[in-house]
Formats: sequence, C-alpha cells, structure tokens
Amino acid sequence: MAVDQVNLGGKGGLSYSKSILLSIVSLATKEISGVAPYTGAKFGKLFGGDSGAKVTNTKDGVIVDAFINVYNNCNVAEVACKVQENIKNNIIAMTEIPVKSINVHVLGVKFAPIEKSE
Repeated sequence: MAVDQVNLGGKGGLSYSKSILLSIVSLATKEISGVAPYTGAKFGKLFGGDSGAKVTNTKDGVIVDAFINVYNNCNVAEVACKVQENIKNNIIAMTEIPVKSINVHVLGVKFAPIEKSE
C-alpha cells in the first residue's frame, strides 16, 4: 500500500496510508448538500477501490481526483466548488499534508428522490 508522509521536526516522520486519505475525501464529499450517492462498482473497476476518489502523492503535495454525481435541482458548478473546498479544508485540518490540486469530476446528474406529503 502506498504511503504519504509528512516529516515533523526532522526527528521523525508521520505517515498516512492512502486509505486514510481516501476516507477523508469520501466523508468530505458526502458532507456537501447536492451530492448524490454513487455506486461503488463503477469506481472499483477504475481504481481498485470504491471510495469515489483517487489520491496521488507528489513531492509538492497530494493530488486528489474526486468523482461525484449531483442532484438535478442543484447548481453543478457550485456543488463542485463546495466539494473542492471541503476536501482541501478537511485534508489540511486532519493531516497537515499540503494539497497541490483537487479535481472534481461530475460523472452524472441524478434525480432527487420525491418526498411524499402526508
């Protein structure tokens, strides 16, 4: 498993597994209103996991590719921008790993579930 590292004070290191970073990205994405649930099978075939994200470590920081579906009654650009900001804020707050870039890929638009009125 690939490991992303952050050195603290030169005397030791702190390493995070990619699964931790993928969990942070997944949770940050789900926090945003307008993001529709996705089926993990599509992503498992593409990246070998069902998180809906891909994290790449570079010497300048991590590059995150997040794959989302958006509900039809939402502004797609606004939702994607909020997802991008939330992912960056969560990664920095939880790990202090520098973020080089975050790419949000909108794969589709889903119809919001119809709520039954009583």
